[in-house]
Amino acid sequence: MGSITLEHVNKSFGGHQVIPDASLEIEDGAFVVFVGPSGCGKSTLLRLIAGLEDTTSGVIKLDGVDVTDKGPAHRGLAMVFQSYALYPHMTVRQNIEFPLKMANLDKAVAARKVEEAARVLNLNDYLDRKPRMLSGGQRQRVAIGRAIVREPKAFLFDEPLSNLDAALRVNMRIEITELHQQLKTTMVYVTHDQVEAMTMADKIVVLNAGRIEQYGSPMELYKTPANKFVAGFIGSPKMNFLEGEPASKYAAASIGIRPEHMRISRESGEWAGRVGVAEHLGSDTFLHVHVDGAGLQTVRTEGDRDFTPGETVWLSPDPGRIYRFDQSGLALR
Repeated sequence: MGSITLEHVNKSFGGHQVIPDASLEIEDGAFVVFVGPSGCGKSTLLRLIAGLEDTTSGVIKLDGVDVTDKGPAHRGLAMVFQSYALYPHMTVRQNIEFPLKMANLDKAVAARKVEEAARVLNLNDYLDRKPRMLSGGQRQRVAIGRAIVREPKAFLFDEPLSNLDAALRVNMRIEITELHQQLKTTMVYVTHDQVEAMTMADKIVVLNAGRIEQYGSPMELYKTPANKFVAGFIGSPKMNFLEGEPASKYAAASIGIRPEHMRISRESGEWAGRVGVAEHLGSDTFLHVHVDGAGLQTVRTEGDRDFTPGETVWLSPDPGRIYRFDQSGLALR
């Protein structure tokens, strides 16, 4: 079992409140991603769950048991950090085995656990190598293997892919997702990358200045964002926002339109604009269009659509996919 419950958790450093009143229910076996901009409190919230930081107030429960005052070693959790934190003088086998050795586990049992973790992570051929002989992705798998052998109630990942290049990040993203499907153990994962959040998570927690703005499935957040912040953070490229006259027509303080829900035409449309930068990505082209009175708007279109910088075009939103927000940024339904 690995359910995690936060009840009105608050964290302050001195007079600075970092996490104000966070309440959250993470189900056993779920893959939950904490996402938000730098400094939003996502790593702090993870460290509170791990016991690496003390709560200022509130309660943290694991499987219904209050662990607020328990140290990290007594929570039954395993954490994987951004830095691999491997011992350079030890082999891969010894690095994975280390927490079992510290727990004085029987050597034969420990060896079986290491072999099984290596099999799951495709590390069998590297067990006798030192970390310096491995790629970044392989080192990260060793760090995950060290967590797996502990058979924790839940895995906590703090931006584990930040040190990898783009291609390797994609591969590791898939590997960690498949690992979760195989182990079926609760995983809580911190990232600032909303693409990672959307592609990996069962549920996403969007944080802003320490506040939980919304908690739900990736498509729930994409289709029904609770407010303007979530709408602008989830989705790539980010949502377009318009205020003033374009928004008043739809009885809102501001409206949001995703780039994929904006139609572009050379003949007619709702708003006229001039093509600026065109980003050609093969299957898709992202056009950045300067609209008078509405600023820069992004349009996602087919990869073979050819528009010239400076060309006058017309934009029209899909009328059934316009997001409306009030003056405070809350979504209007």
